Amino acid sequence: MLFNSYEFIFFFLPITFFIYFYLNKKRLTEVSKGFLVFASLFFYSWWNIAYLPLILVSMLFNYVIGKQLSRYEKKKKCCSKKSFLIFGIIANLGLLAYFKYSDFFIKNYNTVFDTGISLLHLALPLAISFYTFQQIAYLVDSYRSETKEYDFLNYAVFVTFFPQLIAGPIVHHAEMMPQFANVRNKIKNYRNIALGLFIFAMGLFKKVAIADTFSVWATKGFDVTEKLDMIQAWITSLSYTFQLYFDFSGYTDMAIGIALLFNIKLPINFNSPYKATSIQDFWRRWHMTLSRFLKEYVYIPLGGNRKGEARTYINLFATFLLGGIWHGAGWTFVLWGALHGLALMIHRFWQKLGYKMHTLLAWFITFNFLNITWVFFRAKEFNDALKVLHGMFFGTLILPTPLESKLTFLKQWGVEFGGGWINEIKKDPKIAIWLILGFALALAFKNSMQIRDKFKPNIFYMMSTILFFLTIFMLYRKSEFIYFNF
Repeated sequence: MLFNSYEFIFFFLPITFFIYFYLNKKRLTEVSKGFLVFASLFFYSWWNIAYLPLILVSMLFNYVIGKQLSRYEKKKKCCSKKSFLIFGIIANLGLLAYFKYSDFFIKNYNTVFDTGISLLHLALPLAISFYTFQQIAYLVDSYRSETKEYDFLNYAVFVTFFPQLIAGPIVHHAEMMPQFANVRNKIKNYRNIALGLFIFAMGLFKKVAIADTFSVWATKGFDVTEKLDMIQAWITSLSYTFQLYFDFSGYTDMAIGIALLFNIKLPINFNSPYKATSIQDFWRRWHMTLSRFLKEYVYIPLGGNRKGEARTYINLFATFLLGGIWHGAGWTFVLWGALHGLALMIHRFWQKLGYKMHTLLAWFITFNFLNITWVFFRAKEFNDALKVLHGMFFGTLILPTPLESKLTFLKQWGVEFGGGWINEIKKDPKIAIWLILGFALALAFKNSMQIRDKFKPNIFYMMSTILFFLTIFMLYRKSEFIYFNF
């Protein structure tokens, strides 16, 4: 069940909303929590019920380990508190590795040792990367004695809450548990309902009207066209850059909006990342809760910047290499993570030198680095990435025929004259308009969280919400969110 599907919008969401608040109105708070867990698991099972036992076992296992860690006493224990934590983390990562990386390891083992081990062809359980990281964070916090005693039902609500279950944000127990316990949040809040619907509609618009439009050109360039000239390649890369931006931004808005209907405030996960003027700035704005997880549970435990300059560079690189691997089982993701780790190392070194760069130049370098590295993020195979990158930097530049008489000298550098990109634009004139619109929306306008802070339940926002919904239904295309694959 997708956030942008009719069954979710017209059936699941309203039914869940009204039953949840009806049970709370009758002061059946424990029953309402149980119902919310049931609804969330139903939402999760809609894709494939076969993986329902997996998330249930994972929750029960982590709840038991977390409880042992929070209650741990040094006396009369067979093993140390740290051993419990290590066991819990290894078990979680082992489960994730089995389902997500088994075939990747087998393929590479077969290549290196010339063996013929059969692939497992396991289907990736939905959201396993997200709920695994969320529960690892819970175990570490329990180890640090930063968690309170919660029963299994409360823990299940924390893990399964359906607005953030599938693709984040990756939340801390301290952000969620008190909100579910707050008596005021058991009562319908009409301002939150109006705000939640507005943000949800805005996110839905980003996904259906913008991201899915860019996906057509990105798919054509990456998966269909065999050879790209320079303009086609840049159209392809920029289309995916904006598709990913509005797809993930749209999902994040929708998750925040849905949660608000239930009076739950999810952390901001997306803050105009294409306005970033450095790679460090980008990771403070893009998938912010993942960046937080990597910093708190990978970078700092590795030593952070506390063990000397050389170790700091190694820690930065290792953290983002792991971040790349987390996104997918493929060498393209490994390279993508390595490039971002390398960029962060270079950025730190530049800062140490004390030089400053003009803001516009810094933005230009950052955006183009992102645009180029997203090519590896999107490509199914290295050949697909190389095809696009070759077109971007070594592809034929074709200029309009009327310019040939004045720019003939450019032929010696491989420039051609003909229909080329003019024909491309003529075939689909919306390309140029949408690319300009993508830049404008990403760079010149306030983001949805800034708009949220200015929200007032008045006629303007009500009409905007209605307009978003009407536009969506006119353009509706059923498609998954990109981050569902991770």
